[in-house]
Amino acid sequence: MSEDSPPEGKAGVGRVEAFSDGVLAIIVTIMVLELKAPEAEDLAALARLWPTFLAYVLSYAYVAIYWVNHHRLFGYVRGVTNGLLWANMALLFTLSLVPFSTAYLGEHHFGRDATLLYLATLFLPALAYAVLHRTIRCAGIQGHEAAIYHRATARKGMAANVTYLLGIVLTFVSPWLGIACAALVALFWMLPWSPLDRLFVGERV
Repeated sequence: MSEDSPPEGKAGVGRVEAFSDGVLAIIVTIMVLELKAPEAEDLAALARLWPTFLAYVLSYAYVAIYWVNHHRLFGYVRGVTNGLLWANMALLFTLSLVPFSTAYLGEHHFGRDATLLYLATLFLPALAYAVLHRTIRCAGIQGHEAAIYHRATARKGMAANVTYLLGIVLTFVSPWLGIACAALVALFWMLPWSPLDRLFVGERV
């Protein structure tokens, strides 16, 4: 289908969302399968797994954030276009890399190189989501409410990307500073509506 072909309508949108939901569910499943139970039956052996568990918790939060925002964003889709399909597939591809970097981060106990790889695989989906968001913003449902949502999301995403880049730089000082930046971005998106969100909107709403 060419970019200017008639959109498939809401039925097509539902198919794209269902496929995306399935891929995200598989990503979470792969991550949880990396939580291997220790052979020794004692709390000390279990406690030694904390890097793997912490990496899983942070990555799970990220996948959950993307699912929530993906769901909200698709509420503004008017119909399926070729651009939307490929932008969505690019987002899912970048998210599919998260289980590998999560396992690597936990296995290497938040070392510098592992943290750099992890932050890079968080930054890539952020870029892909920005492309998907722009695609829907241009061709999707318009109006005052949509404009407020898109403006806030775009500005919040830009602030998150700057924080990712800051985390990559700070990782060379200490990997934990990089992880702190990643956790800050997660908290950033998970907080309920706040004065910070109103700042991104740029107006009183």
